[in-house]
Amino acid sequence: MIVVLSGSNRPEAHTRRISQVVRDKLAAAGAEVALLDLQELPPGVFEPTSYGAPPPAFLPWKRAILEAHGLVTVVPEYNGSFPGALKYFVDLLDFPASLKGLPTAFVGLAAGEWGGLRAVEQLELVYQYRQAHLFGTRVFIRRVQDALAPEGGLRDAALEARLDALARGFVAFCRQLRT
Repeated sequence: MIVVLSGSNRPEAHTRRISQVVRDKLAAAGAEVALLDLQELPPGVFEPTSYGAPPPAFLPWKRAILEAHGLVTVVPEYNGSFPGALKYFVDLLDFPASLKGLPTAFVGLAAGEWGGLRAVEQLELVYQYRQAHLFGTRVFIRRVQDALAPEGGLRDAALEARLDALARGFVAFCRQLRT
């Protein structure tokens, strides 16, 4: 199972739509896929006591990451970095077991020109600290508001091709690391 993590809890975020596209690309590449969307985190997770003991409603989220064979994180850039809710989510995962040895890939997105490059590079440092295996191919989606078609897909054939290549390559990467 490969998990796609939609890395924003902002309502109406483009991140969810891009995450759905990534999920579909991974499925087309032959993977069993689950989508975790930070918009759906249980409200109790944000209580200060969650650092010491996450609420029982968070257990399925932790389990999904612990049981994953790969993780693709779709990362929006907010104020030059990744969202605080995403960092908080990572902080609540079991350390070091959750990401240690887990194949990971990244799709960055932003309203601006660089497509989430800063956000992805900063999050890669966190994942490396957690001893994840980083896949070398990343996709950056600049001007995300223009990249999305009204019906939910993408407008740009070149972007479609880059995401297809990421999905195929990441599925192979996950299989290789499992053997």
